[in-house]
Amino acid sequence: MIDTDRFCARLIARGFTSATGVPCSYFTGPIERLSRDNRYVPAANEGAALAIAAGAALGGSRVAVFAQNSGLGNLINPLTSLLMTYDIPVLAFVSLRGWPDPSQDEPQHAVMGRATSRMLDALGVAWWLLTATTTDLDRVLDEAERELARGRPAFVLVEKGAITGIGTGGAGSEAAPGGPGAGEVDDGRAACTRAEVLRAIRPELRDLPIISTTGYTSRELFALGDADTHFYMQGSMGHATALGLGLARTGPATRPVIVLDGDGAALMHLGTMSTVGFSAPANLVHVLFDNGAYESTGAQATTSAATDFVGIGLACGYRSALACARPEDARSALRVMLSTPGPHLLVVRVAPAGAGATAPARATSAVSAPRIYRRLRARLATDGPDDGETPCARPS
Repeated sequence: MIDTDRFCARLIARGFTSATGVPCSYFTGPIERLSRDNRYVPAANEGAALAIAAGAALGGSRVAVFAQNSGLGNLINPLTSLLMTYDIPVLAFVSLRGWPDPSQDEPQHAVMGRATSRMLDALGVAWWLLTATTTDLDRVLDEAERELARGRPAFVLVEKGAITGIGTGGAGSEAAPGGPGAGEVDDGRAACTRAEVLRAIRPELRDLPIISTTGYTSRELFALGDADTHFYMQGSMGHATALGLGLARTGPATRPVIVLDGDGAALMHLGTMSTVGFSAPANLVHVLFDNGAYESTGAQATTSAATDFVGIGLACGYRSALACARPEDARSALRVMLSTPGPHLLVVRVAPAGAGATAPARATSAVSAPRIYRRLRARLATDGPDDGETPCARPS
């Protein structure tokens, strides 16, 4: 059994000064303690938590993830197509509900209790076990550190009672969530393509870090000119915003982070917009291209026609939200957003490329996925993390 204060102190001593995740009663102590010290970001789901931690890693910070094994399926996509594809090291603690004896837990945990370790084995993910009689936390963390040093994820499976106590050390202030600001909506219909808007806004993006969502958005950005400040996501659909949030909360507040998102991807993990509003990173600009289609998979329709992204952004706590449909308006809006505190949401209505359009090449046709991560990581290292000790915490 490991005391909460000792557990958190060991993580902080190793540089894990923040955490994110989805709660489990097995982690009540650490989450309560880290939240009290303003070191914990509640994620909308387990996959988003993993992506937030990956974004922090991009910026040179270490953020631990807490999750319940019942939600393990939610993080398999970013685990396999983001962390394991781009060689991004993240430390995750996963509770073992329904293990070792399923009859001692609720029935919905029985199947996953038996399957958790086997699923990680099947994926080739290294894992360690903390039991209720564990005292050798440092040994487990030492071994996990070696896996992280190889650019791999490391999972620690936690039995009920392995970490106990609410923890008494530290004192944190309760921060008020960022309030919504005034937004404007331009109801003009889309007549331009996403590629045209990207060409128009490219001069405003300069050498800023850009996270571009999977699909044609990343392809078109790459076609305009590769740069070591670009992170082209291939796979991990819906998690570009979470990755950008992790990076924004890690880096200097004076360095904007741009997320280029799509309507289908945003809808897949819409809850992350609430996490953005709650965390209120002043340097995050979320650009959402809405063409009403899953373009790269055959232009199947999304449900964005029934969705008010601007209203959602404001309701979630974005400082401003604006919709437009012309390249010049997108450029003007982006210029303002880059010069004022955010987070900001810019929804750009664009037309699908249409049948017969030729898709640009994927970025990985020329640059390997691990290199995309390493070169941006190296570029951002010259800026360094912000001066505070809690790069992923809400602002006071």
